[in-house]
Amino acid sequence: METLTQIPVVTAEMLIRRPVEEVFEAFIDPAITTKFWFTKSSGRLEEGKRIRWDWEMYGVGDDLNVKKLDPNKEIRIVWSDGTETEWVFTSRKDNETFVSITNTGFSGSGDEMVARAIDSMGGYTMVLCGLKALLEHKVVLNLVSDKAPDAIVDGFI
Repeated sequence: METLTQIPVVTAEMLIRRPVEEVFEAFIDPAITTKFWFTKSSGRLEEGKRIRWDWEMYGVGDDLNVKKLDPNKEIRIVWSDGTETEWVFTSRKDNETFVSITNTGFSGSGDEMVARAIDSMGGYTMVLCGLKALLEHKVVLNLVSDKAPDAIVDGFI
């Protein structure tokens, strides 16, 4: 059995054909984010603020601290497990935005870190695909809830 020589770092990226202001707002305004990611939030992201995000269909949620919020450029949060997620927004020509999401700080055994990194990569890729469909085509894909329909908590509407 091999051991890890470095802690995994996950990066998911996507070009969204919308202005950077609109793409950035989609991540800080829960009225928009709930259409492609979590189902409930305690509020807008603001630097220095503690926020709760819930995925009610699965009966789970997490508290996060907003470490940095640089409008239309960067968001950095720390989750309750100590992992950190950073979004970088790069404005491009013709009202395009390149979004890069990096997740770091995994802990546990090597196997546990790798499993969490793989799950994170898939999750953030789905989030970006859902965002792209919503902002470019006004389509809500329900990717997060449809990923694990058998895990949905009874009674979720």
